Amino acid sequence: MSTYRDLTAPIGSRRAPVLRTVGTRERRSHLTAPRVPTVGIDIGGTKVMAGVVDADGNILEKLRTETPDKSKSPKVVEDTIAELVLDLSDRHDVHAVGIGAAGWVDADRNRVLFAPHLSWRNEPLRDRLAGRLSVPVLVDNDANTAAWAEWRFGAGRGEDHLVMITLGTGIGGAILEDGQVKRGKYGVAGEFGHMQVVPGGHRCPCGNRGCWEQYSSGNALVREARELAAADSPVAYGIIEHVKGNIGDITGPMITDLAREGDAMCVELLQDIGQWLGVGIANLAAALDPSCFVIGGGVSAADDLLIGPARDAFKRHLTGRGYRPEARITRAQLGPEAGMVGAADLARLVARRFRRAKRRRVERHERYERYAQARRAEDTA
Repeated sequence: MSTYRDLTAPIGSRRAPVLRTVGTRERRSHLTAPRVPTVGIDIGGTKVMAGVVDADGNILEKLRTETPDKSKSPKVVEDTIAELVLDLSDRHDVHAVGIGAAGWVDADRNRVLFAPHLSWRNEPLRDRLAGRLSVPVLVDNDANTAAWAEWRFGAGRGEDHLVMITLGTGIGGAILEDGQVKRGKYGVAGEFGHMQVVPGGHRCPCGNRGCWEQYSSGNALVREARELAAADSPVAYGIIEHVKGNIGDITGPMITDLAREGDAMCVELLQDIGQWLGVGIANLAAALDPSCFVIGGGVSAADDLLIGPARDAFKRHLTGRGYRPEARITRAQLGPEAGMVGAADLARLVARRFRRAKRRRVERHERYERYAQARRAEDTA
């Protein structure tokens, strides 16, 4: 009768042990995961991107919508995710859903502990969406999913020890060793942006001063440009003229575009950001000793205007320089879709285990039915 009890156990209780095994088997599992389409979701402060991804990392279809205002309840964001998945499911046979969230995700990859740009606080996102979508759901930090995608399909292929740094509004990051994402004891490893690099430096929204992301991020780039423009600095005349004196209109992509056109101040600002990037990478190399750093996020679009100075600063600040191998520093290849592709690919691991679990449940049910039929036959004999 234990078989019957297994069959009638709540779905959530059967799912939890399966999900807890995913992290310990990632390297071994991705090679034999089912080649079925899955949906990846990338949730940021301004957009929600959803796409159907095949086993080779190809995006079969992609949808994008604005993130609901952060003052709204978490359910509003969950509704948006569910609508996108159901829309894609109308045209594709979806076997699992992976979510890359811009926030801290617990070690069980169920709850979003904190999301700075959304009103998620200890939110059980996985369980709520799994109940609504009727397919397995996996939740992870968006930098972790992006790093997984770059390791599987992009700039990190073939690397056993990889660190990814995502430069956007702030700095995010992820660590991959031997094909396994290192999430830490509590699931929040990789928050490199909040390493202190300048004691008593610029105030960070996290509450501390001198965090790395205050010197090497999209926010830092825009802050410096606006400060020079507000001071009416002669070196800022080009960008002041470009925005017609509306300093608040200065953006990171604008600075990058002007730098490509040869604006001296914008080139210098990207060099400054790149040098601070190299300092932070040297610190991470001292702590983690990876073979490769992959630089992603929106600011990485500046390419060699940013990464060139970062490589130079890395070589100058690397501990034991000249007497140790130097990690490779390269730009991410998958662009803004990396988080979505990685989330979908990680979800494929869960899809396989659920397919196996479902098959075992069916087999147990069939055995029980054969047993019950035999007992009924004995009773009637």
